[in-house]
Amino acid sequence: MCEDTHGIGRRALFVTGAAAALTLGPVSFAAADDGQDQETRTVSGTLPPGCPDFVYVPVEVPAGVREIKVSYTYDRPSVPAGTTGNALDIGLFDQHGTELGGKGFRGWSGGARTEFFVRADDATPGYIPGPVRPGTWFVALGPYTVAPQGLSYELTITLTYGEPGTPVRPVYPPSRAKGRGRDWYRGDCHLHSWYSDGRRTPAEIAALARAAGLDFINSSDHNTHSSHPHWADQAGDDLLIMLGEEITTRNGHVVALGTDPGTFVDWRYRARDNRFGHFAQQIHKAGGLVVPAHPHATCVGCAWKFGFGDADAVEVWNGPYTPDDEVALAAWDATLVASVRNNRQWLPGMGNSDAHRDPDAVGSPQTVVLADDLSREAIQAGLRAGRSYIAESKNVTLSFTATGGRGERAGIGERLAVAADTPVTVRLEASGVPRCTVRFITDEGVLLTSDPLPVAGSGTVEWQTTPSYAAYVRAEIRHETAAGPVPGALAALTNPIFLGQGGQHPDGAATNGLTRD
Repeated sequence: MCEDTHGIGRRALFVTGAAAALTLGPVSFAAADDGQDQETRTVSGTLPPGCPDFVYVPVEVPAGVREIKVSYTYDRPSVPAGTTGNALDIGLFDQHGTELGGKGFRGWSGGARTEFFVRADDATPGYIPGPVRPGTWFVALGPYTVAPQGLSYELTITLTYGEPGTPVRPVYPPSRAKGRGRDWYRGDCHLHSWYSDGRRTPAEIAALARAAGLDFINSSDHNTHSSHPHWADQAGDDLLIMLGEEITTRNGHVVALGTDPGTFVDWRYRARDNRFGHFAQQIHKAGGLVVPAHPHATCVGCAWKFGFGDADAVEVWNGPYTPDDEVALAAWDATLVASVRNNRQWLPGMGNSDAHRDPDAVGSPQTVVLADDLSREAIQAGLRAGRSYIAESKNVTLSFTATGGRGERAGIGERLAVAADTPVTVRLEASGVPRCTVRFITDEGVLLTSDPLPVAGSGTVEWQTTPSYAAYVRAEIRHETAAGPVPGALAALTNPIFLGQGGQHPDGAATNGLTRD
């Protein structure tokens, strides 16, 4: 049981249609006396192993409050090797309540901060400015991991009385930059600022994005949209800044890519709660893409367990290339095989830096997408269609095509619709990849491995096949390895080109390729 040492009310366990949550007794404040500036309450408790994912501490806020400030501490006892210790996240909901997907959200800092404040004209990064209206507010505690000894915490809540400040009207970045018409545009869509657990300001991120040769980025702070109004003065004709969120659940993380400004997506559920489809639909209604992040990461709660039925793309390369990415890449390739077999829509891969702080490199890797313009809608259309490849830096440039015997031609993410026995030439031109090896992968596996490219870093590799032999072809460019059968780290990766006429939809209608609708 959760030990409530508030001494001010009975705890209650309830289920919201998502993960079970625990609500403790309320913390009460009297109405402000004349001349009273501040009032503080300190409460404490202990959360046992197996505690619900979220514990809410109600705070009775009287009229006349200008600011609410919260700080907290918790113990970190030693634990045996291989056992998780204590980690306690924190956030805030206002008088609208804690209903899943409701209007009460006022901020989340996870474990990145030990204190925060909210008032009408300002708030701690991660929190939403706005009036502190009377009613029952809720400090949200998220026991991410709990040691065998339990997790003891102390929570200090301070109300400051007085006239509220003047709310600031948010201004958001434009949804279009100057662009170059139909062209290949470089982007990084998974980035963290100091509005969640990053250490960089939006200005610093934008400067690093420009230095990395990026044309677009997407904000993706954990479980908060509080950064959205702070990107406007960093956008420009040369840099499109899209807005989003990394929805960080206990069963995996997903990037909401390019949602409408001010869109908040709730994260308080697990796969067993069968709620993700609702919030994926919310992302789509807000004009965003659903992109599961680092699906095979090994950190607690990081691996993706919601399936890919609602996804528009999947992150197969996250930050510096690691064995987790190798697993993600193999699992993604298996989805391509299943798509070909069942003639269903396929899931494009993309890569992002997930950069938080130095020395994390913004734009490594980056997704290079063929789009009609440098706008939110055009970039999203290119990503959704899989007209993209992943590069480790701005130095890498690829051209990947398949050509039929009569001059038919298809590029990345497209289908070369020719007969099954038609000879097809697959051609990769690459630059910026010195001493790297090219591999062509089909539904059968790796069917070509080239000699290392020249030290100058540019080269061309061709391969002949037929649609009956290769249902699709994709390319990997790998760095050299010291020894052994394990392939080197990626320098670049393409989405596939599909070969052949396609098949029949379930309704019997003919199709010349797999759909993305």
